[in-house]
Amino acid sequence: MKNNKLVMIMLVMLVAIMLVGTIAVVAVMKFTGESAAAKVKEPSIDEVLEASVDIPEVTTNLGSNDFIKISFKIETDSKKAKAELEKRDFQVRNLIIYELSEKKSEELQGTEGKMNLEETLKSKINSLMQEGEIKKVYITGSLLQ
Repeated sequence: MKNNKLVMIMLVMLVAIMLVGTIAVVAVMKFTGESAAAKVKEPSIDEVLEASVDIPEVTTNLGSNDFIKISFKIETDSKKAKAELEKRDFQVRNLIIYELSEKKSEELQGTEGKMNLEETLKSKINSLMQEGEIKKVYITGSLLQ
């Protein structure tokens, strides 16, 4: 009888400690998350434009024997990265042509297809970069026929 009471008391205390610990962790994460989010400052549009490079219209065949005219604006994380990207213009255009030649017109239609292309180009261009990185690739014009 005495052992059952002792086990019950221990279980109740263990549950109470776990509850207090969980509340403490949630509270710390909530306050830390808000302060970290407050410290992250989004760049102004002028800063974005200063670190962005325009890729003029590229016309190429797709894997499905259709063709596409497409242009991009690529946002970098610094002016040094922008300068490097401007020098690597021919490599970027080459990557774009190779990537598009593997795509079918159905893969490029709709929001999801365009977002996938942007993400793929971002990762492939980042693999070329030595001075900084690509933050975002934007499609600024697209004509699919």
